[in-house]
Amino acid sequence: MSIEIIGRIDHPEVIEVGSSIRTLKQLQQRFGRGRWRKMKGIATVRDLRDEVRRAEVHWYEAHGIGRVLVKIKRYVD
Repeated sequence: MSIEIIGRIDHPEVIEVGSSIRTLKQLQQRFGRGRWRKMKGIATVRDLRDEVRRAEVHWYEAHGIGRVLVKIKRYVD
């Protein structure tokens, strides 16, 4: 993972569920079948340059698999 989430993710929100996810087939092939959700929230992150900032992050998650492919969409500070 290129970023590290420090602490908890605030205001988690579901963006897409199941078949509405464009990359569902790739997620299932790479990580396994599950009830996949695309999520977003605000978190404190440490990036590759070791900077600690607040950012909006997006990720995919499924029960029993957990959070995968976390990425920064924008910085909020």
